[in-house]
Amino acid sequence: MNDLLSKEDREKALKEITAYFLDERNEEVGVIAANDILDFCLQNIGPSIYNKAIDDTRTALKEKLEEWDYTLSELRKE
Repeated sequence: MNDLLSKEDREKALKEITAYFLDERNEEVGVIAANDILDFCLQNIGPSIYNKAIDDTRTALKEKLEEWDYTLSELRKE
């Protein structure tokens, strides 16, 4: 799971996880636990987020292609 995020993004996420637990739950979470939480989320939630992004991209591209098709139809000469 370490290769899914850049080093900077992983470090930022770990800081956010530890800050969340401290601020919201008044619990201290160490780096190892934060890493485990992050990896759990990436493994279990990541694929759904990825698939949603793929579906959204497919929809956006389909709409754009339909616009281009209409534009090209308008440019045809009789």
